[in-house]
Amino acid sequence: MKKIMMIMLLLTCAARISYAQYKPVEQGSALKFTIKNLGFGVDGSFSGFEGTINFNPQNLAVSNFDVTVSATTVNTDNSLRDEHLKGDGYFDVKNYPRIRMVSAQITSIKSGTYMFNGQLMMKGKTKPIKFPFEATQSGDGFVFKGSFKMNRKDFGIGGTSTVSDELEVMINVTAKKA
Repeated sequence: MKKIMMIMLLLTCAARISYAQYKPVEQGSALKFTIKNLGFGVDGSFSGFEGTINFNPQNLAVSNFDVTVSATTVNTDNSLRDEHLKGDGYFDVKNYPRIRMVSAQITSIKSGTYMFNGQLMMKGKTKPIKFPFEATQSGDGFVFKGSFKMNRKDFGIGGTSTVSDELEVMINVTAKKA
């Protein structure tokens, strides 16, 4: 019985070593976007990061991301516009308070640069997403940086308006050991 317990303990420890778990933290993290409105660039951001990141650059097969931000935190430095964006025509934060990104596969492009393959979930819709990102070790965690372009109408955000359909999203997530 003692041998079985020792083997189980060793397997549990080995699994933890190869399956490093991190949590996104607010300090140092940002999800920013840029979109055109009447031809002028409008910058905005979200905060309220939550989730789990399992990342091991030596064993990407066990690496995965499941991270959300709070849609209620949309900030374009214009409180009237921000309240409008929280409404049902845009992010509908009453019914869909979180924006979620979940990986299906993480692959290596080159040293320190990886490819995120997964799904983006907003406003009740799920779409595939793929983009490169960099991972830099920082203290007891990592900093993940990447960007991608997306079409807001794919998620039913904004309908017909003076806002362009395409926007760029920039992600900078600091993750610390859980």
